[in-house]
Amino acid sequence: MSDEQNDKPLTFGEMLQSVLAAAFGVQSGKRRARDFSRGKPSHFVILGVLFTAIFVLVIFSVVQLVLHFAGV
Repeated sequence: MSDEQNDKPLTFGEMLQSVLAAAFGVQSGKRRARDFSRGKPSHFVILGVLFTAIFVLVIFSVVQLVLHFAGV
């Protein structure tokens, strides 16, 4: 990578990929190093919290749907 690419901030897509990979525990060392060198911690925290909230809402909705169809 050139110095220009090393100084360039991460795109939204790159940050989202990193958050999803980290959530499932499959982040590579190369990408983790890239995230620490080019990413802002606040962006990762915000995306992580949003991902967690959406994940919890999806699981809650699926459980409610299953319970509804089960007649409980």
